[in-house]
Amino acid sequence: MSLHKLSLLSVAFLEEVDALDAQKLAHALELPCFYLDYPLKKHAQYEYLLLVSEGCISIAKTGKSAPNPVKVDFVAGSSAHRRLYGGGKGQDIAKAIGLNKRNNLSILDATAGLGRDAFVLASLGCHVTLLERCAFVRALLKDGLERAAYSDEVAPIAARMDLQEGGIEAQLAASYDVVYLDPMYPHAEKSAAAKKEMAFFRDLIGHDEDADYLLPLALKRAHFRVVVKRPKGAPFLNNEPPTYQITGKSGRFDVYVNKSLEG
Repeated sequence: MSLHKLSLLSVAFLEEVDALDAQKLAHALELPCFYLDYPLKKHAQYEYLLLVSEGCISIAKTGKSAPNPVKVDFVAGSSAHRRLYGGGKGQDIAKAIGLNKRNNLSILDATAGLGRDAFVLASLGCHVTLLERCAFVRALLKDGLERAAYSDEVAPIAARMDLQEGGIEAQLAASYDVVYLDPMYPHAEKSAAAKKEMAFFRDLIGHDEDADYLLPLALKRAHFRVVVKRPKGAPFLNNEPPTYQITGKSGRFDVYVNKSLEG
């Protein structure tokens, strides 16, 4: 994963009451910090800002055509809709993980990102350990989990999500029922426009250049299987064909079976 583009990023706060939290975040991430007292669309020094406002962290693109900031929100929006109407264990991700065969699985989401897939799995009863090695993405995810803990409906789900620092290498002594991988993939210029948060992360982080390296490590830590989420047409991780695939409209899940979930 390339992190050299983080010079494009700074922490900013909109009100003096948020100054201390913003300064703590900036110190932890080793980023600049300043008070933003004019509209985002007029800011030109940094291409992206981590905004600390009203007890929430969001990431925002600056400039005239900038979209709205993005935050991790497990309580409302798309996460709430998917929790309530997403299809439960009939979803492709649930089938790939094996929830049609066994309940209460322990999952290692080794490329957690904004935690959306991890949240789906936790809402279906899984206990999910989340790893996110990019520090500013981890800060967004941590903030979202902390706010989710105050929701009566969502707190029990968030309690099944354990965010840890570092990458899969730090899990040498750990074993999980399933390891889930969704590495960043370099989309072609002519492909359909990605969701704005993915566009943000590709600008700041790039793609996971060591993605192939993750598969053999994951296979060593998965008791039953490794599930890899891939765009349609993307090559297999590490050029290793899966045991089987589940293919959806825009992507697929490659399933590598170590041991049957049945029995």
